[in-house]
Amino acid sequence: MIDKAKAVIEAAKEKMQATVTYLDEDLKTYRAGKANPAVFDSVMVSYYGTMTPIPQVASIATPDAKTMLIQPWDRTLLKPVEKAIMDANLGFTPQNNGEVIRINIPAITEERRKELVKKARTSGESAKVGVRNARRDAIENLKKLQKDGLPEDSEKDFEDEVQKLTDNFSKKVDELLTAKEKEIMTV
Repeated sequence: MIDKAKAVIEAAKEKMQATVTYLDEDLKTYRAGKANPAVFDSVMVSYYGTMTPIPQVASIATPDAKTMLIQPWDRTLLKPVEKAIMDANLGFTPQNNGEVIRINIPAITEERRKELVKKARTSGESAKVGVRNARRDAIENLKKLQKDGLPEDSEKDFEDEVQKLTDNFSKKVDELLTAKEKEIMTV
C-alpha cells in the first residue's frame, strides 16, 4: 500500500511539473519587445506539402535585441516563410533580400504590454488550476488507498506531502509570472 501511495505522489509531481513546464514554454512565446526566436515556434510553413514550424526549416539568428534573421535551408522557402510570418499576425514586417528574411522588432506600446501581462496572468492561473487538479486527483487516490487498507495516519502524511508539492509548484508558477511581467513591462 505504501508503494502505491508513493506512486500516486510521484504521478502528481509529474503532472505538476508538466504544467509548470508548459507554462514556461508558453510564456517564452510572448513578444516582449526583444528579439526572441521562440515566437516562431508556432508559425507553420508548408514544406513539401507538410505544415512545419519555421525553426525546423530555417536557422533563426538574433544579431541584436531588435533584429532577427531567418535563413531557410532551402531558398525556395523564402517567400512561403515570409508569407507565414505575415499571416501569423505577430506584428512583424519581414524584409526579404533574396537570401535571408530580416525582421526588425518594433517597440511595443504600453497598452500592448498591459494586454500581455493580463494574458500571462491568465496562463498562470490556468497553470495553478492544473496544479490544484493534480493535487485533487492525488488526494482522491490516497483516500481510495485508505479504504483498501492504507493506515489513516500514513494517508494523512501523504496528503501533507501532496500539499507541500502543490505549494512548491504554485510558488514556481508565481516566480515565472513575476519574471515574465518584469520582462514585459521593462521598456
